[in-house]
Amino acid sequence: MQILENTSLKSFNTFGLDCKALYFTEVQSVEDLKTIYADARFTNLPKLILGGGSNLLLCNNFKGLVVKVALKGVEVVGDGLIKAQAGENWHEFVLWSLNNGYNGIENLSLIPGNVGAAPMQNIGAYGVELKDTFVELEAFHTGSKEIHVFSNSLCEFGYRESVFKGKHKGKYIILSVTFKLKVDGEVDIKYGAIGQQLKAKDISDPSAKDVSDAVIAIRKSKLPDPSLIGNSGSFFKNPIILKSHFNRLKKSYPALPSYPVDDFKVKVPAAWLIENAGWKGKTMGAYGVHKKQALVLVNYGGALGSDIHNLAKDIQKSVDTLFSIELQLEVNIV
Repeated sequence: MQILENTSLKSFNTFGLDCKALYFTEVQSVEDLKTIYADARFTNLPKLILGGGSNLLLCNNFKGLVVKVALKGVEVVGDGLIKAQAGENWHEFVLWSLNNGYNGIENLSLIPGNVGAAPMQNIGAYGVELKDTFVELEAFHTGSKEIHVFSNSLCEFGYRESVFKGKHKGKYIILSVTFKLKVDGEVDIKYGAIGQQLKAKDISDPSAKDVSDAVIAIRKSKLPDPSLIGNSGSFFKNPIILKSHFNRLKKSYPALPSYPVDDFKVKVPAAWLIENAGWKGKTMGAYGVHKKQALVLVNYGGALGSDIHNLAKDIQKSVDTLFSIELQLEVNIV
């Protein structure tokens, strides 16, 4: 295990922002973590835990220790129980599951990032969330240096939320995640875009692989490849508002879509709000809002994290002014 100094993080974040870390290390085992957290040099320094760097906006150099979690491995630990280490790429794990006859997470294909970050925000797409197949995770407590196990209920999953973004933020490093996957081949194609994609391919009885391929095609048609254009995927959460608020908005904006949450609340698409506030495709030189998906802010090359953060603030202000809705960020600002 090496400790590097004044290291560029450009290749470790999908926005491609060239900020530097005062110290940087990559851990491949629990023992590596214990060593790092026992090292007196770093005791009082701020620490940034990195997975795939896909949910991160770096606005400044990091004057502390960046720890990249690189624990690897996937294993079958029971009947349909699959344990994946935190450093595994999420999409590659989805493909592994399909190639080994498992289904249940195919709707989550091509979501950027690593397995360890997935429970933190309860990743979701096309009618499926991580919590639907999640069993438990193991996490390293940075204070006691003990390994704790969190069940589904202990994670307190919500919409793009968990205890690791709330009351336990910064206290744990996720080491591995165990899932309960299926082998029945039953798929979820309720989300309209998937059905349309399958119909276009003349597939009437889709396999899990067919659904995965459909999701990949949809995402590629709308979202820029981070290796070509810097981005972090969806920058904002879809807001949940009161039905009474939605009904008032509907009078002025009849085309405003919604999705039921419960008897009193609905979810509205942040992309629709941003687009109808005039931001979709807007470019400010080196950065802007993607032309195909208003949820995605992009770095065309040479932008600063602060530029993109200020753009996000302007979008939030604009949406709030027009719709009286406060957009929340999905991305972590550092």
